[in-house]
Amino acid sequence: MMSQSKTKDSESTADSSTDREGPNAFQSPEIDIEKLGRSRPPVFKSALAEYAFCFSAVMSIAMSAYFISGFHTVLPELSTALSIPDGLRTWPSSVLSLVAGSFLLSIGRMADIYGGYLIYNAGFVFLTVFSVACGFSPNYWCLIAFRGLQGLGAAAILPGGIMLIGKIYRPGLRKNIVFGVYGSTAVLGLFLGIMMGGMSGEFLSWRAYFWIGAGVCVISSIFSLVSIPRDYAEARSRKIAMDWLGSFTIVPGLCLIVYAFTDASNASRGWLSPQILVTLILGLFLLAAGVYIEGWVATSPLVPGEVFKVKYMKRMMFCLFVDYGIFGLYLFYSNFYIEIVLGKSPLTTAIWFLPWAVSGTILACTGGLLLHCIPGRYLLILSGIAKIVAVLLFAIMPDNPSYWAFVFPAMLAETLFSDIIYTVTNVFITTSLPGRLQGVAGALINCALYVGCAFFLALADMAVNATAHMGEKASFKAAFWVGVAMSSIALVVLCTMDIGSAKSDLTADEKMMRESTTGLASHGKQEQQSENGDTV
Repeated sequence: MMSQSKTKDSESTADSSTDREGPNAFQSPEIDIEKLGRSRPPVFKSALAEYAFCFSAVMSIAMSAYFISGFHTVLPELSTALSIPDGLRTWPSSVLSLVAGSFLLSIGRMADIYGGYLIYNAGFVFLTVFSVACGFSPNYWCLIAFRGLQGLGAAAILPGGIMLIGKIYRPGLRKNIVFGVYGSTAVLGLFLGIMMGGMSGEFLSWRAYFWIGAGVCVISSIFSLVSIPRDYAEARSRKIAMDWLGSFTIVPGLCLIVYAFTDASNASRGWLSPQILVTLILGLFLLAAGVYIEGWVATSPLVPGEVFKVKYMKRMMFCLFVDYGIFGLYLFYSNFYIEIVLGKSPLTTAIWFLPWAVSGTILACTGGLLLHCIPGRYLLILSGIAKIVAVLLFAIMPDNPSYWAFVFPAMLAETLFSDIIYTVTNVFITTSLPGRLQGVAGALINCALYVGCAFFLALADMAVNATAHMGEKASFKAAFWVGVAMSSIALVVLCTMDIGSAKSDLTADEKMMRESTTGLASHGKQEQQSENGDTV
């Protein structure tokens, strides 16, 4: 961490050492910011401890993705086994996302209040227990309830994982690599979910799909319990309060809105159905009340206003909402298009998603280096173009298409999009916010994902229903064209954000301290000059 100068006398060295131990440590000219960004965080006493933490962190997002993607594959067999009525078949699939998306902001704020260790591990225990319970479900009502409780676990581990990585790793190459692996593991989890769902459906039982996932969760939970730094005392010392009034309006508001978006396509009269209109209007009212409380009433809001004062933050959240929504649309309709329109088996469909896993692994090894060398603006534009290519290839896909000409490049493009945008935005948002807001950062990122998926799936369902008279193939293509149009809008916005490169730098807390110290020093100097002037 020292500079090349080694000729200073002992007194100078002692002075600089004392300065580094104080609040001005990061101002020392001998501090090598680049080396700090590459070094192992001091909370890890060994490389093994860091590897254990990283394994737990990446498995949190992998297992969340596993229980979303693979469920679509086992749903047909499961629906028959539990005699789920046609009108309720979407509920076991969507209730996890509904609950997770609705509780993310509140649980993310709780992570800032009580620390990542407590909330993250509680979430993993929840996900493990109710994954086992899902496998033992005697009827579809129990399955729906257990899937909802799985969503609570996901709502804890997703912002918790981002929070812990954002707090532990300072800006630099090491953080970029960890977030690169973290983001690409989501794609691997999606693929493993589809693969295990397909294998369980053909060779085992739909119950095995949940039990296999629960077993992996047990292993991951053990790693998280022993490797994550304890930060409860540190979090409580900040004396952050919980905004319960905001939670009691925003959480039910999001629940009702996501429900309306999710169930509108299955209602007898669509958006004009009474239960859809009532829940949508009530949800919008509660959400509006929550926004008012957050902005003008709450002293410690769930999402403090300073979050959106960060340059490009509003545009970034809009693009995440749109592009993550199209990601959900792509995952849902590409799966159905391959199985229903192209007539492939669940296992073949899973194998066709294999490029996700392979290219995701490659990007996990190289994505952090790219992020360190290439300006974030260019990477965001590349991810936006890849998103358009992925949905466009399905929108223009002919009858009996060549896998290598259409499906394979679409899968590669989708992986390129998801890995790059997830890594770039995670690094940008967590680096731009202070440590006390890292839980909020993780919650915002994942809230954009879950609510965006629900909104754009509802939008795609409207397009599918409007074109149903044209046949199944044409109606599915209409959903992909919605994705092309909205992804193009997001690309235009991405082109306007010059977020720089993710190089080694001071943390947000250090920058704030430096500005405060510089301001005090400048003020003191002015006072001294004033006193000298008076003396003269």
